[in-house]
Parts: sequence; structure tokens; C-alpha cells
Amino acid sequence: MEIFKEFTLDSAHYLPRVPESHKCRRIHGHTFRVGIHVSGSPHPELGWVGDFADLETAFAPLHDALDHRLLNDVDGLANPTSERLAEWIWERLAPSLPGLARVVVKETCTSGCSYEGPSRSGSRPAAPRARGVADG
Repeated sequence: MEIFKEFTLDSAHYLPRVPESHKCRRIHGHTFRVGIHVSGSPHPELGWVGDFADLETAFAPLHDALDHRLLNDVDGLANPTSERLAEWIWERLAPSLPGLARVVVKETCTSGCSYEGPSRSGSRPAAPRARGVADG
């Protein structure tokens, strides 16, 4: 079973590795939606996989580091794609959040990334390709 809690981050970024002509090369902002998912079996007495407050407590320092920031200035996020942001969050949450199963980062209501950790997400990089006009 899996529980999750969603958070919002209002942050700016630009993607320095895309072509100069790509719209995402220019600084722009998003209200990112971040979902933190934890899996496990419900506790036999409490009836829950975990306390939602524990997810909020674990994410709070990351929220402080990312919200109302230029993500490119955050250590480890020089190229802050949704994919890199999901990995960055995972790396910081996994040691203190048992059962972490997935980090979902949505940069728009229709575009995002789901990351299930280094062992489940594969190690082969995808072939480079340009994102479409609607992608950010």
C-alpha cells in the first residue's frame, strides 16, 4: 500500500543545456507540485502505513531550500530539470524517510516526472531529444 503527500514550490529556473533558441533557456517560473510517496503495510493497530505529518516534517527543510528560489542557485541543481529535481529530492529524503517509494515532480498540470529511486529507475541514459513547445 502507498500513501502520499503533495507540496507546492513556487520557484524559478532556466535550463542552461538546451539550445539558446529554446524557451526554457530563459528564466521562468513554475508552481511545482511535488508528491512524496511512501509504501508499506498498514500497522495492525494504528491502521496506517505512516503519519502524514512525518512526510511533512521530512520535506520541510527541502521546501525551505527550494521555495521562492532560483533553482539553478541551489547546490546540486545547476541544470534543474524536473528529472534532476526529483532525484535531488530523493537523495535528501531517502536516508530519513523509511519506505520512500516515489517522488513525483509536476512543473505544469500536464507535465512532470516520477522517480522511484536509483535501483528502479534504470541506469541507462535516454537518448537526447528536444522537448516540445508545450513542455517546460
